[in-house]
Amino acid sequence: MDVTADPLSLLRARTSEKWRSYPDDVLPLFVAEMDYPLAEPIAEAVVEAVRRSDTGYIGPVNQIADAFAGFAERRWGWQVDPGQVGTTTDVSVAIVETLRRVIQPGDAVVINPPVYPPFFDLVPEAGGVALEVPLLHGPAGWFLDLEGLEHAFAGGARAFLLCNPHNPLGHPQSAQDLTAVAELAARYGVAVISDEVHAPLTHTDGAFTPYLSVSPEARETGICVTSASKGWNLAGLKCALMVTASERMRPVVAGMPQEVNWRTSQLGLIASVAAFSDAEAWLDGVIAAVEANRSLLAQLLETQLPGVGYEQPRASYLAWLDFRRLGWGDDPAAAALERAKVALHPGPLFGGQGRGFARLNFACSPEVLGEAVSRLAAK
Repeated sequence: MDVTADPLSLLRARTSEKWRSYPDDVLPLFVAEMDYPLAEPIAEAVVEAVRRSDTGYIGPVNQIADAFAGFAERRWGWQVDPGQVGTTTDVSVAIVETLRRVIQPGDAVVINPPVYPPFFDLVPEAGGVALEVPLLHGPAGWFLDLEGLEHAFAGGARAFLLCNPHNPLGHPQSAQDLTAVAELAARYGVAVISDEVHAPLTHTDGAFTPYLSVSPEARETGICVTSASKGWNLAGLKCALMVTASERMRPVVAGMPQEVNWRTSQLGLIASVAAFSDAEAWLDGVIAAVEANRSLLAQLLETQLPGVGYEQPRASYLAWLDFRRLGWGDDPAAAALERAKVALHPGPLFGGQGRGFARLNFACSPEVLGEAVSRLAAK
């Protein structure tokens, strides 16, 4: 099905972070919210719940585990045990709560910058210390530094916070690299928390591999944290999943305080069930739209801002733009906002490797994307 972005007149009536952080003369292409209208099956499910006043706490029996398991098998051939699926408020909370169960205060937790900025805060919130093993880059694109990971694991790191697909790069980690990570994790006794929230948005020319699916070692060391929030634009509804795949890791989630589960939003759970069960056609339409914008952005940059480096992602709707040749300083997003009235996500927030970079959200209309690049080119 075709999915097109709402016009700016409707978007500016929204009250979320994207549309309330800046004045109306700014084009907001920073935070990871999409400009597409909500999938109809999700809207109907939420409205029906409100009409029947079904707005209490989540029940002890619900459909979310089966719904996600069905989606995972259809989409990725991954067989999920519904009995090993737990829920909580959002992916950030899922990361903190799982880390608290697998590390001791002061333990090192590996992250791979440039990476989603909250990772730098979530690790200390859980009591850990972030240990950076930056991604490597070569002719074929981005990849994990396996030697660096082994050095960190051998040096005492107790957990690895993996981002797959990687934010801000839109890079799905390869099955080969994930298998190698699992072998290292098993060898050194490291727990792998795999944030897979962008996985539903993998492009048609990309290949997403769930960490827990690659090997017995992965199942013995890993926990997947994910949500319908990115794929279906449901961040404000607050429902995330924590998935294990072995008897060894099952107690990490099953043994959490009951409050962790109760913090799940009832409306978020209802919306997520509808997303995983009934809104795949909408998701495919969104993927087609963002793939078209991914290519459009490359064309616009080539003709109007040829000095900006850009490698097209293979998942999600985020572009990691390299402004270093333009001399816009360590934080090009500051210049873009001040001089072009375009809000981008500052690269330095993603780690030291982000100096000179900015992240752009292209889940918008082609017209808005074109206007944004024109403004940046005229800066």
